[in-house]
Amino acid sequence: MIEYRSIRVGLLGAGSVGSQVARLLLEHGDELAQRIGARIELVGIAVRDVDAERDVELPRALLTTDADALILGSDIVIELMGGLEPARTLVLQAIASGADVVTGNKALLATHGPELFAAAEQVGAQLSYEAAVGGAIPILRPLRESLAGDRVERILGIVNGTTNFILDRMDTTGASLEDALATATELGYAEADPTADIGGYDAAQKAAILASIAFHTNVPVEAVHREGITGVSAAQVDSARRAGFVVKLLAICERLVDAETGEEGVSARVYPALVPREHPLASVRGANNAVFVEASAAGPLMFYGAGAGGVQTASAVLGDLVAIARRHVIGGPGMAESTHAELPMFDIGRITTRYAITLEVVDEPGVLERIARVFSEHGVSVEQLQQTVSSGSERATLVIGTHEATESALAETVTSLAENPVVASVASVLRVEGTL
Repeated sequence: MIEYRSIRVGLLGAGSVGSQVARLLLEHGDELAQRIGARIELVGIAVRDVDAERDVELPRALLTTDADALILGSDIVIELMGGLEPARTLVLQAIASGADVVTGNKALLATHGPELFAAAEQVGAQLSYEAAVGGAIPILRPLRESLAGDRVERILGIVNGTTNFILDRMDTTGASLEDALATATELGYAEADPTADIGGYDAAQKAAILASIAFHTNVPVEAVHREGITGVSAAQVDSARRAGFVVKLLAICERLVDAETGEEGVSARVYPALVPREHPLASVRGANNAVFVEASAAGPLMFYGAGAGGVQTASAVLGDLVAIARRHVIGGPGMAESTHAELPMFDIGRITTRYAITLEVVDEPGVLERIARVFSEHGVSVEQLQQTVSSGSERATLVIGTHEATESALAETVTSLAENPVVASVASVLRVEGTL
């Protein structure tokens, strides 16, 4: 048997993930060679500062600030720099040079994915990105390959470990959002500026990627409806717990059919929602991630594991690397993205969901009748109602659960309730997702 030449790998970035990828490549070279049929040669690591402190001690001879030269000398380029630039330019440069690319850059894919995939397809290169969603969880490859012959109907995902840690701590300890965020920061789960996490931006980027793969449609991140967890209070979490729910920040990707026109489309959205405690996603604790897939033939599937962490995410990167390296040995073009469907994006108003609404109302006769009239006027049916009256208070608390209705009808109902004179305040509005 003729031994295949070494496959040259250039690494862009040596942060928490990049340094672990480099370590694993150097430590497990013999084992990887047996799996691939050729040796992997790490030819260099492009960094901004060769003298910077790193989580892993790396051979100084491998470090370089000349990313351009490193790319030109590589068969496979691993991009783990993060951000949009210079990552976009360097990935395009790598593809144009004839190299395959592995990336874990969710922001890059969510923003420039179609451009990068088109460039790769034009030259027959492979662009793989398992590490971009869910850290160590193998979710993108199953969607692209294992479920390619099935029809994915819906995806519910907990795809941001920071927010899941915060909401889980609020649920288990009664902590406020501010206190739970402070703990997450102390433990290293949250960045100094947590806006990308708690604002839902990180989850929205991942939702765009998941929806694009699952529905064979280019889904731009701008089309993803996004709400973060900044408005979630300890009182909401406590009320949810007593009602048998847990609050989770969900990325939801769904195939929809318009009831009036019969048009098929896609919805991608991120928001905090009530999840029944018997649903598998409700048991996802701490900073873990999970993705729940509903497919026509395969049925419900759940992928669970560490959603972040240097060595965990490095596992996903190396999985892509081995697959691409095997293609180098065996031969054949890279696998192109499947975007043939190009379904239209439906805005948030066209989805069907359920609401849990908490109202502070005046405590007087006829209030329930007036509240019920508002729901009826907007075609929304009440499923359950719980009323609490505090002793000596002139106000009552109503917790109202609705049947399924369109988002637009539910939103209009909440607006009308807020304007009704018997309603002192709309204390809380959360959607209900994940009913089995």
